[in-house]
Amino acid sequence: MKIIRSGFSVLTAALLAGSASMAAAQMPVRAADGMLTNAAGMTLYTFDKDAANSGKSACNGPCAANWPPLLAQPADQASGDYSIIMRDDGQQQWAFKGKPLHQWSRDQKPGDKSGDGFNSVWHIVR
Repeated sequence: MKIIRSGFSVLTAALLAGSASMAAAQMPVRAADGMLTNAAGMTLYTFDKDAANSGKSACNGPCAANWPPLLAQPADQASGDYSIIMRDDGQQQWAFKGKPLHQWSRDQKPGDKSGDGFNSVWHIVR
């Protein structure tokens, strides 16, 4: 009986660990230093021209080259304040409180936040 309980405990722990890693894979955003970052620690931004809860991003083409969208994978699922929108190019993008999330191509390392206030329309997500 002791072996069965021990085996069950190991199995339960493995399943819980797998569930936790799945959740992390589905939610590629984390809070760091009072702001949201992607999984690699790069700062995330919102764009004033993106209307909250519109399900769209106004940043496409050359804009998206400079402000890459935080893309969602096909298996990702929205949860809580995080939703997924469909971009004009057919890709899916993460949004926070209805606002699409972007990175800034000029940020070079985790913690950089050189895009904050850019053209008075880009802002760090806090």
